Amino acid sequence: MKRFSLLIVLFALVAGFGWGQSGQPAEAQETFKRDRLAIVTADGARHPFRIEMATTPDLRTQGLQGRKGLAADAGMLFDFGRLQLVAMWMKNTFVSLDMIFIAGDGRIVKIAPKTTPESLAIIESSGLVKAVLEVRGGTSARLGIKPGDRIDHAIFR
Repeated sequence: MKRFSLLIVLFALVAGFGWGQSGQPAEAQETFKRDRLAIVTADGARHPFRIEMATTPDLRTQGLQGRKGLAADAGMLFDFGRLQLVAMWMKNTFVSLDMIFIAGDGRIVKIAPKTTPESLAIIESSGLVKAVLEVRGGTSARLGIKPGDRIDHAIFR
């Protein structure tokens, strides 16, 4: 009986420790790369942001889910790698966001302002985009960011 109990404990240890939610070893899980970008408005003003890059399907799925806050100069850039129609939502996202939809040349084509936390409503790009920048809700209005303004980042050069 002791041997059977020991096997159960050993199995639980092997199965439970060091494995993340994705079923991969914790050290193999992807992490968001940190970077910087600037939003350049029509009047030439540059607004710098510290960003995390969501560049893989798993990272784009995770996004900002579970975050309790977002700094005024922080955001997440979802890089889809090519032009495509994009649909986003706010599932498990606890802070309001501005979703900024960006064409392949870095031009802002649409802004979905002040999204509703945890909403399952689909927010569409309304055209082909290469990326979406998520920043704290109200940031676009506060900084005067509008469609036609540009994102200065390496993925658009």
